[in-house]
Amino acid sequence: MNHPSDDQLLRNFDGELVSADVRPHLDACTQCQARLRELECAMAEYAGAHRAQWDSTIPPGHDARALLRSRLAEFSAKPTSKRNWRPTAMVAAAFAIAILGSLIYRAETARQQFAVVTLPDMRLTPGATLLVSRPAVCAQANTKNRAVPVALQRRVFEEYGLKGADPRAYEVDYLVTPALGGADDIHNLWPHSYASTIWNAQVKDALEDRLRDMVCDGSLDLGEAQHEIAADWIAAYKKYFHTDQPLAAHWKQRVQ
Repeated sequence: MNHPSDDQLLRNFDGELVSADVRPHLDACTQCQARLRELECAMAEYAGAHRAQWDSTIPPGHDARALLRSRLAEFSAKPTSKRNWRPTAMVAAAFAIAILGSLIYRAETARQQFAVVTLPDMRLTPGATLLVSRPAVCAQANTKNRAVPVALQRRVFEEYGLKGADPRAYEVDYLVTPALGGADDIHNLWPHSYASTIWNAQVKDALEDRLRDMVCDGSLDLGEAQHEIAADWIAAYKKYFHTDQPLAAHWKQRVQ
């Protein structure tokens, strides 16, 4: 085959392009290996010289990729003579943007996969309750949270910027549990980490059970219980379990 283009070399190296032809050619062709090293050095030098400027101007993730494609299209549209093996500033800049854009995209993907969400964003999840009385709440046979429909779960993840996250790492949790009169409403739901933090969804379950028991035995007002769990459930846990850390029984419940 002919020598691969600079674009093919860099995309194959970055893992974006998987080609049955480029990889064997690159392994056998010393000329292309030298060219790839030249491109890498050019990108490193260009990125080092312009990093401060890019930090304030390069768009994140997919936008950087779109900018790269646009600049490569402009470059490809210009008439070219015999292939020039010396990197131009424009090509070096475009490939440097490609690498930085790839790193930004991968970092964002990793952030979504492992984002720790212990408290909801109150702008998105202020909590929502039904107009129910204490006797009605305490008469409920099922004290566990109801399953959230899949379509509603997707909306919650999108609102929290976690569209690419692994849903198995989170519980779409009720801020005010239905066992305390919480509503089936998106403003009462958020993606709560299962295992990325000690203040995980299972620990909150223990607080929900404690507050419901206190409401039903008359030692805590229903409205107060709803307010405290909605305002800061971790602070409420510490208050009603008299501890600064989750109790061992609740922690074991998480790791089982």
